[in-house]
Amino acid sequence: MNIKILTLTSLITLLFVTPALTKVLDDNVPLSKIPERVQHTIKEYTQGGMIENVEKRTMKKKITVYEAEVIKPNGESINIIIEEDGTFIEMRQPHKIKPH
Repeated sequence: MNIKILTLTSLITLLFVTPALTKVLDDNVPLSKIPERVQHTIKEYTQGGMIENVEKRTMKKKITVYEAEVIKPNGESINIIIEEDGTFIEMRQPHKIKPH
């Protein structure tokens, strides 16, 4: 009976700890430190905008993607998600920033 309780407790702990550990794998990285193919794709989608930051994310411990936050010339904020080989995955438009 003690083994069942110990096993259940361990599984519950693992269930809550694993998502927390995956977040640790996200890193802000300078544009100069990411693969050239990723840089090229980011610049292609900025359309003359400013790159605010780039995050490197490891998903399911296998897939590495980069998410760039870009402010376009019209003040629109977009997030661009790109695979490590430079393949465009998705563009998100979270909100619009008013210019000063």
